[in-house]
Amino acid sequence: MAESDVKIEDFLTRVISVIGRTTEAEVAELLRKTRKTIAVAESLTGGLISTKLTSQPGSSDFFIGGIISYHNRIKVMELGVPASAIAQGSPVNKEVAIAMAEGIRKRYRTDIGLSATGVAGPSSVTPPKPIGLTYIAVTSDVGTNCKEINLTGTRGEIREKAAAAALGLLWLHLGGEEVLYKL
Repeated sequence: MAESDVKIEDFLTRVISVIGRTTEAEVAELLRKTRKTIAVAESLTGGLISTKLTSQPGSSDFFIGGIISYHNRIKVMELGVPASAIAQGSPVNKEVAIAMAEGIRKRYRTDIGLSATGVAGPSSVTPPKPIGLTYIAVTSDVGTNCKEINLTGTRGEIREKAAAAALGLLWLHLGGEEVLYKL
């Protein structure tokens, strides 16, 4: 199956079935085991990723903090996203997602930065981007990975799927077990 043919729902189901528990529990264990710290920059998910991470016992060992950067001004002022990246038409693009992850990592001086930006709906940004279009980025000393995914469902379902996908990408970035599918 080609990478572009894989639906996010398939990926998430496979991750959960491989590890036998929630992705956030597995991520928390890997962060503690590797003694890595993380900070999160969220737009589309509005704090859901941070909520999932901090729901784990002992999360203060690895979770430093986060910024909900819903407005473009916050992306620029607080995370250092280049205004030119947003001026390309929308804050929903790969360059913005990577800059958000790098910006939160630098600002909070963590080992890892994680970000999510996208269109949850029911309307789109200007110029129009498809509802469900999501970019997730993770960055650390081992490199940066950014994935574009297209999610379906209601606004709430898209946000939940984006948070789960972000944790899945983080899990893989931390060296989680290989899975059948990739984002």
